[in-house]
Amino acid sequence: MNMERALSTNVPIKKKIKKDSTTLRSILFLLPTWLLLLVFFIGPILLTFYFAFTNLALTGTEAKSIRFVGFQNFVTMFNDPDFRISIFNTIIFLLFSSVIGQQVLGFILALLMKEKNKTFRRIIGIIVIAGWVTPEIVVAFCWVAFLSDNGTLNAILQGIGLKPITWLFTFPMTSVVIANIWHGTAFSMLVFQAALDDVPKDVEEAAIMDGANRLQVLIKIVLPMIKGSVVTNMILVTLQTLGVFTLIYTMTGGGPGNATQTLPLFMYGQAFVNYQLGYGTAISLILLVIGIITSLIYMRTMKVNV
Repeated sequence: MNMERALSTNVPIKKKIKKDSTTLRSILFLLPTWLLLLVFFIGPILLTFYFAFTNLALTGTEAKSIRFVGFQNFVTMFNDPDFRISIFNTIIFLLFSSVIGQQVLGFILALLMKEKNKTFRRIIGIIVIAGWVTPEIVVAFCWVAFLSDNGTLNAILQGIGLKPITWLFTFPMTSVVIANIWHGTAFSMLVFQAALDDVPKDVEEAAIMDGANRLQVLIKIVLPMIKGSVVTNMILVTLQTLGVFTLIYTMTGGGPGNATQTLPLFMYGQAFVNYQLGYGTAISLILLVIGIITSLIYMRTMKVNV
């Protein structure tokens, strides 16, 4: 009896030792991953928050020593008319390029491809995705070649007897918006295509048999069923669009004047042209806040948890 009691007492102890050993092995196995996250992700984020409240600079007397300046960078920023223009341009670029352009066009393409044969979907998919996988710098040069004074579009206009237009000077924001829509629509199309394929056909057929037309089925049944994908796509596309730099910088350089100067370009100018890294880092925090606010608005409006 005493031996049986001793064995029964040792069983939980052995299980606990085994569990602790498994936990320790798991921690050791994940330790390199946590170290990489700390060095290359968490660390830079913390440094960004710190530098935004300092006078960090690359040249001048301020470059000799970093000094904490509190909210001075943000006060200077909100008093700068160029910053306000950049905010306005960012909102315009985001609204027409991301929220309206890529979302709507991507959904229309996905809807048109729904229930089509595989060969048709594959051909259209390859054509649309070709723009998405093309590097942004290549996309920018392609659109510059298309919209420049001696570009393809003006050659077509002259061929039909119309006067050429300086597109990148007369319609700079429209030009970069269209270029970004062309470049990023494929992602929205893929997201919506996967979501639409998951909508049960019998639900749509039942609604049609009850007297609903195609538009009513789309608005009342399909969209509510895929609203989670809609919000997720809106958040991802918005964050990607907020960070667009190469496309605009290559096509217009933020000009003419500051007509296409968005926050990423304004941040680049302050940080790496004027060498005010602390000020530029503060601008990046504003960009981060805009991304968070827009994401929360999407989730709040659509009433979903992503």
